[in-house]
Amino acid sequence: MLNQERFMSSFSTEAIAPAVSADANPSAAVATMAGADPRALALRIDQALQAMREGRPVVLLDDDDRENEADLILAAERLTQANMAMMIRECSGIVCLCLCLPTDKVRSLGLRPMVEHNRSQYGTAFTVSIEAREGVSTGVSAADRITTIRAAIAEDAGADAVVSPGHVFPLVARDGGVLERRGHTEGSVDLARMAGLSPAAVLCELMNPDGTMARRAQALAFAEMYRLPVLTIEDLVAWRRLHG
Repeated sequence: MLNQERFMSSFSTEAIAPAVSADANPSAAVATMAGADPRALALRIDQALQAMREGRPVVLLDDDDRENEADLILAAERLTQANMAMMIRECSGIVCLCLCLPTDKVRSLGLRPMVEHNRSQYGTAFTVSIEAREGVSTGVSAADRITTIRAAIAEDAGADAVVSPGHVFPLVARDGGVLERRGHTEGSVDLARMAGLSPAAVLCELMNPDGTMARRAQALAFAEMYRLPVLTIEDLVAWRRLHG
C-alpha cells in the first residue's frame, strides 16, 4: 500500500485537486483501450492536457511488452517545488528533462550525447547531465533541480546557462514524437505540445515503496488514490494518428 500521508504532504493544495470526474476513474478509463471508444479516449486526453496546463502530474504508461513502466509527467514550465519533491521521494529520483529542440539549440546548451554509441535496449537518448551554472547549491534539492530546468528551457538559454555533470538528466525526443518512437520521452513532449506549452516536460519513473518498479496495476492504484489522469502511449499514438 502506498504511503498516502507521506505523498499528500508533498503536494500543494492545487496539485491534489481532482483530475478526473467521479464517473471516470483512471482504472476504468485505461481498461477501455484507445481504439475501442473514441469518446473515452477524448476524455482521457482532455483530462491529461488540462493537468499539464495546471501543473498537475499525469501518469503515462508505456506498452506492456516494452518497458512496462509508468512515469509521472509534468510540463517543464509549470513545475512547482512541491511536485519536484514528490517526484524525488515517490519515484526513482532520476529526474529527466525531455526536450525536442532544434539541433543548434541542443548544441548551444552543450547537450552532448551521454555516449558516442547508444547501445541501450530502447535507444533512450540521454545527454550529459546538467546543473544550472548559477543559483544552485549542490544541485540535488528540489529547488535546485527546478532552477536547473528553468535555466535550460529559458528562451535565451545558451552555453553559459548550464554546466555538466549535474543532477538533471536531459532526454532528447524524436521529432516525430510517439509516431516515431513509442517512448515516455516522446509521449511527455507530445503532451506538452498538445497542451499548447513549450516542448519540454519532466518525467520520473514511478516506483513501489519496496523499491520495485510500479507496473500497470500499481500505477493505476496510485493514480486512482490521488485522482491523477492516466494515459497510455497507445492513447497518444491513436490520438496523433487522428489529429496529427
